[in-house]
Amino acid sequence: MRKIIIAIDGYSACGKSSTAKTVAKALNYTYIDTGAMYRAVTYYFMEVKFISLTNEKEIQRALGEIDLDFRYNAKTMMNEICLNGASIEHEIRKMSISEKVSEVSTLKQVRQFLVAQQQKMGKRKGIVMDGRDIGTVVFPQAELKIFMTADIMERAKRRQQELLAQGQLVPLEEVLDNLKKRDFIDSTRTESPLKQAVDAVVVDTTYVTLDEQVEYILQLFNATIARQIQGQS
Repeated sequence: MRKIIIAIDGYSACGKSSTAKTVAKALNYTYIDTGAMYRAVTYYFMEVKFISLTNEKEIQRALGEIDLDFRYNAKTMMNEICLNGASIEHEIRKMSISEKVSEVSTLKQVRQFLVAQQQKMGKRKGIVMDGRDIGTVVFPQAELKIFMTADIMERAKRRQQELLAQGQLVPLEEVLDNLKKRDFIDSTRTESPLKQAVDAVVVDTTYVTLDEQVEYILQLFNATIARQIQGQS
């Protein structure tokens, strides 16, 4: 079976991760949550080392101490992000990390460190990777690129429900403010800003169910494979 790279970019709380996971499972592809990788670095910076984000030497030293990988948890039946051998899947989803992750993601050293790891993970293809710059920076050569968006109030409601499911009761207004701040930082940063790749297919998830999102992307996948086969015939 032909294997390709599926790059899914877009704003926070548009359903990127849920969609990417389901698409990967349907195709028997590897799912890579780059957002979790940035959250893991943020967690290490903020809650383990307490480093200054303006001190380049501290940042470089801390990055040299970080080993990230994804491991399957049989209990949750999910791949979880591990930092130096220990799962921190729950810790990185806290609101305190959400408030800092965009700021950490603007750091050139952090992006270079994680992009190199992400590109290494995709060498064999057969992956679904979601994030902010997958189709523009990490894999500009990806065979299928998706850009996901949704109404910001709908996104805030979804994120609030995610936090509630994790036992975190956060006011909707606080969640909304956090998303607005992250959107601004992600879209205006100098290093790998969030933007739609020119050849990406836009998927607005405001009024679309997860099943519908997945079905549409699988249709795009099949069409992509068909074009490759036709092009070589």
